[in-house]
Amino acid sequence: MKKTSIVVVGSSNTDMVVRAAHLPGAGETIMGGTFFMNAGGKGANQAVAAARLGGAVTFIAKTGDDIFGRQAIELFFKEGIDTTCVLTDRSNPSGVALITVDDHAENCIVVAPGANAALVPDDISAFTETIQQASILLVQLEIPMETVGYAIQTAVAKQVKVILNPAPACAIPDELLEMVDVITPNETEAAMMTGVKVVDIQSAEIAARKLQVRGVDTVIITLGVQGAFLLHGETAVLIPATVVNPVDTTAAGDIFNGALAVALSENRPMGEAVRFACAAASLSVTRLGAQASAPYRNELTTS
Repeated sequence: MKKTSIVVVGSSNTDMVVRAAHLPGAGETIMGGTFFMNAGGKGANQAVAAARLGGAVTFIAKTGDDIFGRQAIELFFKEGIDTTCVLTDRSNPSGVALITVDDHAENCIVVAPGANAALVPDDISAFTETIQQASILLVQLEIPMETVGYAIQTAVAKQVKVILNPAPACAIPDELLEMVDVITPNETEAAMMTGVKVVDIQSAEIAARKLQVRGVDTVIITLGVQGAFLLHGETAVLIPATVVNPVDTTAAGDIFNGALAVALSENRPMGEAVRFACAAASLSVTRLGAQASAPYRNELTTS
């Protein structure tokens, strides 16, 4: 494995999506429209995004011994992702996500993790060399927290740069945050981690500085159509998103993280890396699906 490679440790799901006029409220049944299935999972989405944008990607994950798992591995292979570290769990099914997307491109998601929840530190230990020979480790929180922590510790031992996408939001120990180089919450995740409701640039900076105090030098809060707020050392700046007509925002954050990993693996300055990630995420929301929405390098005006 080349030192310029990206290792993604995370989840793989099959997304089952229904389009509807609006998202249902509690106890509400609504008639939807189009149904389709897509490959998804935050880890897999980010791995595919990075691969399509030119990254040399290895994916560490666990799928079930079922049709969803086999289809996922076949798709990763077609995307040029190294699948030698994707494990098969014969006791648990592959992960599944149920997604509703409304006419405003907003969504709600429920995930049944299946084999993702069985990806344990012992599994990661078999791939220590793979992680430690990479330039970037990218992790999320759809796998057990102890597995995330073990992967990060493995990377830090050899000074591999760590990007943590803290999604879905949950409590993260300070000792883990202190090992993270870059953290990428959205507004909701930043609010849950800091107690600061992120509603504008000023509140985003307050939240980012709270996370920085907890040990992360670089904080990037993604702000949807506004772009991303970057706090890198003492540099604080809003990097705007490209103006587009959104169709489906399901995997925009995942595309952002995959693109960010690629840019940083190419040793781009942090501001330039975030601009590249914003451009990729903006293009992705003009398309339906999770992995299917990930752009290719030649589609970006910011290359």
